[in-house]
Amino acid sequence: MLKKHHYSVDVVHDGEAGLDNAMSGIYDLLLLDVMMPKMDGFTVLKTLRAEGISTPVILLTAKGEIEDKVSGLDYGADDYIAKPFSTEELMARIRAALRRKGEVIPEDALKFGDIELNTTNLKLSSQGKEIKLNLKECELLELLITRKQAVTSKEQIIEKLWGFDSEVEHNNVEVYISFLRKKLTFLHSTVRIGTIRGVGYVLEVTP
Repeated sequence: MLKKHHYSVDVVHDGEAGLDNAMSGIYDLLLLDVMMPKMDGFTVLKTLRAEGISTPVILLTAKGEIEDKVSGLDYGADDYIAKPFSTEELMARIRAALRRKGEVIPEDALKFGDIELNTTNLKLSSQGKEIKLNLKECELLELLITRKQAVTSKEQIIEKLWGFDSEVEHNNVEVYISFLRKKLTFLHSTVRIGTIRGVGYVLEVTP
């Protein structure tokens, strides 16, 4: 469901593995089940907050009792949703949690310089022209835009687009950067993807 809405997702199946992933600090949001083997969600959440990990957390659980909700929020959860829930409600809560974190969560399109990226239909437009992107190109450009001209390393790109345990190599990132540069050139855009040698990539607007 999340991948269909163009989110990059890592999945683990017990609390200990979840805590290990979450401690990396690379995630924008954690969806945390309460009832998990090895370590329950409340313990994972308390441990994360004690270690200073402030990543937004939405607790997912079959427990709907008010005391469980209060406990989850007291432990540091940002939101709490009881099963069963609708796709629309969960997606709305995710967007709300990310907005509170300060991320740019587009409903349809992102803008930077003279380009507009529609994340729903994967189309990039500029100067009255339009071109279709594949999903990874769209995810990569969305990441660069939402980073707001901060330099993004290849490691950050791999972790965000392919996942924490991915075996994708740096040259895969270089290939998609090359694809995007060609498409920006095709659109005659003033936006370019700059390379900061040894550091990463950043979006720039040429005069």
